[in-house]
Amino acid sequence: MTLSSSLIGLPEITAAAERIAGHVVRTPTVESPGLSALLGVPVTAKLELLQRTGSFKARGATAKLLSLTPEERAAGVVAVSGGNHGIAVAEMAAALGIDAAVVMPESASSRTVAACRATGSDVRLTPDIAGAFALAAELQAAGRTMVHPFDDPIVVAAQGTVGLELADDAGELTDVLVSIGGGGLISGVAAALRARRPDVRIWGVETTGAEAMSAAITAGGPTPVALSSIVTSLSAPSAARLTYEHVTALVTDILVVPDAEAVRGTLDLAAHAKLWTEPAAGCLVPAARRILDRVGPGARLGLVVCGGNATFADVGAWADRFGVRD
Repeated sequence: MTLSSSLIGLPEITAAAERIAGHVVRTPTVESPGLSALLGVPVTAKLELLQRTGSFKARGATAKLLSLTPEERAAGVVAVSGGNHGIAVAEMAAALGIDAAVVMPESASSRTVAACRATGSDVRLTPDIAGAFALAAELQAAGRTMVHPFDDPIVVAAQGTVGLELADDAGELTDVLVSIGGGGLISGVAAALRARRPDVRIWGVETTGAEAMSAAITAGGPTPVALSSIVTSLSAPSAARLTYEHVTALVTDILVVPDAEAVRGTLDLAAHAKLWTEPAAGCLVPAARRILDRVGPGARLGLVVCGGNATFADVGAWADRFGVRD
């Protein structure tokens, strides 16, 4: 398979792995008897919810922060986030002694806002995610370095270390499922898996109302989208050209899951896999059922369980709202 020279390659991903080693966790890759019984095929889970800060985002944030020059470190950084990226930048910047400003939409959970403020970061709230990106751009123009959640080759390469570890640690897999917000995680994971396990199919999963990558594919390039999903950690206002190119080149297809099914999947992961996740990971379970309908019962699935930063109150309220509580 010949890939574009603009795509992240194995050398960049392995270099990122060396850079962030000792700063982040090599998370477990485990077979899940519970999910295997639920779905009727062997399932392996990559447990990024056990990562520092509760999600894979610590990888990209750490790699970017470690790449800064002394002058950039002194000027500080800015990040825009619906949740997990902000927590990761805030915590990892504090650990490295770098001043951070984190801009979030007002829809961000109170837990997320509190977690960022607890690190000493300057947290700014805006009415929506588009406003958050606009304010972050102003702070960048004033001298801070932007730690973008997905539109940065350094970040994408670091997120690719998830795929590198999965390729090294998992048994035989036919299909790997990865959640998509702006596309940084799936871009890196797909680049790593295509290099290490070229026959594996890679599937992206979005939630209804957070469909930046699906919209980009339909439009032939990144385009702004209206956001309405409860899954704020997947709610990017648009994909990036960088991630769009990776997904179109490397990903088999994208499935879109309604919020209600994502919440139901979160409860399934708790009941059957004994994992407390957020709907950004829960959406993988209903998507897996659809994929199995397409590829047949001989599949061996890998699920990248991207994060666990949801409270019991959050999930309970969503379950009641959508009528999916057991």
